[in-house]
Formats: sequence, C-alpha cells, structure tokens
Amino acid sequence: MEFRLGDRVEVLDEDLRGSITKINGDRITIETTDGFELNFAKTELLKRGDDNLLGTKTFSKTSLSEAVSQKETKKRKSVKIKPKERFQPTLEVDLHIHQLTNAFRGMSNHDMLSLQIDTAKRQLEFALRKRIQRIVFIHGVGEGVLKIELEYLFKRYDNLKFYDADYQKYGQGATEVYIFQN
Repeated sequence: MEFRLGDRVEVLDEDLRGSITKINGDRITIETTDGFELNFAKTELLKRGDDNLLGTKTFSKTSLSEAVSQKETKKRKSVKIKPKERFQPTLEVDLHIHQLTNAFRGMSNHDMLSLQIDTAKRQLEFALRKRIQRIVFIHGVGEGVLKIELEYLFKRYDNLKFYDADYQKYGQGATEVYIFQN
C-alpha cells in the first residue's frame, strides 16, 4: 500500500487516527487528531477513506484484506512457548512395578523394591553420563517406602538436588531430580 504526505490513516492495533507528516523508508510519522506526532511501521497503518454521512469509516477492500492477511501471517510466525513447557523434564522414569516387569506376581516386596531402586539408580547414572539435567521419578503415593529409599539414593550424590515434581502433572507420587552440570 502506498502512503503519501497528508493521507489520513488509522493505526491497526490502537484507537488512533491522524494524517501523515513524514515518510522515512518503512517508518511513517503521523500527527494524531489530538496533536501528537507518533512513528509507526507501514504495516501498522491503514489508509482511511472518506467518512460517510453515518459517521462510519470506509476502507478499500484491498487495504482491509491486506491488513487481515498481514495480521494472520504475524500470528503464525509467533509461536509462544509457555515457561512451564520450556522447563519440562526431559526424562521420565515410571517406577511402578507393573511398568518394570511382567513377572511381578511371585516376587516378594523386598525383590520389587530392589528392582525399583536398581532401575532408578541405572536411569540416574544414564542421565549423568548423557548430561540430562532433569529427571522425574514416578513412584506413586502408597506407603512411602519407595520414596524414602529414593531419597537415600539421591543423597549419595553431591551434584544434584531433588524435590516433589509438578503437582498438577504428577500429583503427589513423583520426585523431580535436578542435576547440576559443570
């Protein structure tokens, strides 16, 4: 869309209108109806048609369609990632016994706990080797025996801290481990 000095324009995302006083490349200075001079990009402005008798503004179909298409392309380009999603753990380890083995029916409680702790230790060592910073161990609520054993395991390492994982996502049955990287 071509703009000229003196054209009456409106700002797309704000309730401002005025006339063009300067054009400098893609930057246009307008004087608002309140008497202020403001700078805008060409893409932020629309030419105003003549006001009709009812007091509504008329726009040419091409300028309106151009503005709508520009707004749509701007929306597509900006993909925002929420902070919560940006810092999500990269590794989840489910320590429920039925996730670890199919043959748990004949196992004693001690054998099940040993398998779960061994799996947690193996996954923690893997994360340390691969420099994975965050791990979530899903242990479930239960009586808390597995959670206590996991805490004993985590306390043996100097370069990590552990805390309850995101309650909204995992409930009370998960612990998140953060590994400090050198």
